[in-house]
Amino acid sequence: MVPATMAAVLLTGHGGLEMLDYREDVPVPVPGKGEVLIAVAAAGINNTDINTRIAWYSKAVRGDTAEGGTDGLDAAEEADATWSGVPLTFPRIQGADVAGRIVAVGPGMDAGRIGERVMVGTVQDCSDENVPFASISFGSECNGGFADYAVARADHTYTVESTWTDVELASIPCAYSTAENLLHRAKVSAGERVLVTGASGGVGSAAVQLANRRGAEVIAVAGAAKAGAVMDLGADSVVPRGSDLVAALGAGSCQVVIDLVAGPDWPSLLEVLARGGRYAVAGAIAGPIVELDVRTLYLRDLTLIGGTWQPRQVFQDLVGYIERDEIKPLVAATYGLADIRTAQEDFLAKKFTGKLVLVPPRAARGDQNVRGS
Repeated sequence: MVPATMAAVLLTGHGGLEMLDYREDVPVPVPGKGEVLIAVAAAGINNTDINTRIAWYSKAVRGDTAEGGTDGLDAAEEADATWSGVPLTFPRIQGADVAGRIVAVGPGMDAGRIGERVMVGTVQDCSDENVPFASISFGSECNGGFADYAVARADHTYTVESTWTDVELASIPCAYSTAENLLHRAKVSAGERVLVTGASGGVGSAAVQLANRRGAEVIAVAGAAKAGAVMDLGADSVVPRGSDLVAALGAGSCQVVIDLVAGPDWPSLLEVLARGGRYAVAGAIAGPIVELDVRTLYLRDLTLIGGTWQPRQVFQDLVGYIERDEIKPLVAATYGLADIRTAQEDFLAKKFTGKLVLVPPRAARGDQNVRGS
């Protein structure tokens, strides 16, 4: 039987690492109509987990994402500190990445789904189809995967048939769907030259692989120490972080820029775009405030694309890539769920390439509980 209580990490408010409260007496959630209960096997760590915790999404914050990662941000305002702009209610179970198995279903749901090995889509469209681009993030606007069990919408829970480990599957949902969404919406095609910033991080390394899969020429921006790992993922060349991009690549030399960094060097990203080029962004780890010469934008017919909302095709395509082994996971390290503070400190240090993944205690013990069994 599924137990009454579980281990989970509760985010008790916006702030520093002290806001992450590991507990072993949290009630196991019960799936409602249209929902399933998942025994979480592994859950990846992402920038968005930290950004939400420290309230970095607040418009009052102007610094980079590492600035308050450990201690929180004094400037943040809770009223607009989430993806949706709606204040969070606490406690909240975070965790945008989930891989596991369905162990129970809500009322009226197909019990045949029990036992399926699944991943949960991170960015989920809202139920009101009359609101274009409206979406929520799993583990932000609803409880997520930093727990033994998680409830998820059945229509955003995807069956996966793969030989990958659970930890490897848990490295995919947020980072790879974010990267694939940017490539999809920028309409990246074979033969195009694509520049990827932050290429050693979770989303950046995913973008390198996925752009390579599309047949693009991939130019990656990463620290010199990580260049070899990024090349192994499919980059055709690596420009050291901090380089003069125009001098290194040439003005107007790229058709697409996939950006996760922004910050003070942002103007050079538009300078390397060819006429009619596309700039797609889903992060600002170096800072959200940039300087734009509007003449560069309109005189060269550039397109700027923000990438949060995702059409469902994006995650469905990712599942196919996994099942056909067209991409490979890149896991840097795993941690027990109780060690989440250490894991987030290591995440903020950025000394790794790929993803850090948490394993909850039930999965570590090998328990395979199914409700009603």
